[in-house]
Amino acid sequence: MRFENVCIESLAVALPEEVWTSAQIEERLRPLYERLKLPAGRLELMTGIRERRMWPAGTRASDASAAAGRAVLAKSKLSAKQVELFIHAAVSRDMLEPATASFAHRKIGLPGSAQIFDVSNACLGFLNSLTVAAGLIESGQIRCALVVAGENGRPLVDQTIATLLERPLTRNEIKPYFANLTIGSGAVAAVVCHRSLVTGRPHRLLGGVARAATQHSELCQGDTHGADALAMQTDSEQLLLAGVALAQETWKEFTAGAGETFDRFICHQVGSTHRRLLYEKLGLDLAKDFSTFETLGNTGSVALPATLCAALDAGAVREGQRVGLLGIGSGLNCLMLALEW
Repeated sequence: MRFENVCIESLAVALPEEVWTSAQIEERLRPLYERLKLPAGRLELMTGIRERRMWPAGTRASDASAAAGRAVLAKSKLSAKQVELFIHAAVSRDMLEPATASFAHRKIGLPGSAQIFDVSNACLGFLNSLTVAAGLIESGQIRCALVVAGENGRPLVDQTIATLLERPLTRNEIKPYFANLTIGSGAVAAVVCHRSLVTGRPHRLLGGVARAATQHSELCQGDTHGADALAMQTDSEQLLLAGVALAQETWKEFTAGAGETFDRFICHQVGSTHRRLLYEKLGLDLAKDFSTFETLGNTGSVALPATLCAALDAGAVREGQRVGLLGIGSGLNCLMLALEW
């Protein structure tokens, strides 16, 4: 994928106010910890995640997406009526039908002339949606798109805690549930447009490479669990190894086309072990990383773009710098994009 005229005109996040620390989650799991003689503090020690945020109970994915969508339009120099494509790109959704984009579209107040749909691809949905919008912009079909994602991790974490407390699981049997406790909530939105619509310096999306390794599609699987709950089981160790191996393949092709010089890297936010092994295997300088998993946890499709927004706000990404967006999601899928800010 190569783009000449595609820009991220503006980017914004919306975060819940409610904070759940890893220590608080372990306190809720005290009966399990005492029965299995698990040491307190292991959740933060193994993941590097101190806390994550959660939307209030009953929050819909469209509510979160709409909050981010309104926030990005407030920052943008383009108006809602200029949006010709609207994509909701999260794992979380309001229901199977209609598309969650239809609810968020109404809540944001977007025009009826905009084409709307959902894109779902685990943690890569937002990045995939950027490339969909970019392709339509580059081909001249549209000039402006709005991509949003709103992830609600509360139902999954609540259900996981309930399962761990209700079932007489062994130490080995709790392993597939452990990754669920790293999940957080958040929302992000981007206005993507043709460079002719940009006022000031264009922040160009240059292109990227995607690869899949679907032989590993069973390593992480999530689904509904009753009316308002979610369930997921993950082989964390094998998912880590397979994901990093796929990233190595993708990186080789990515750098062959994009060049190897990057000022900053923004990766999907899983935890400290994943980050350390990924940078080691790709031979990258860890000093060029910017992370948010310590305080946001893994927020699914929101994680990478929200971290990019945080890096911009912190001054860690500056105008003219080249940024590598390194996305990996269950399935397995990998998408790496080059951004010239």
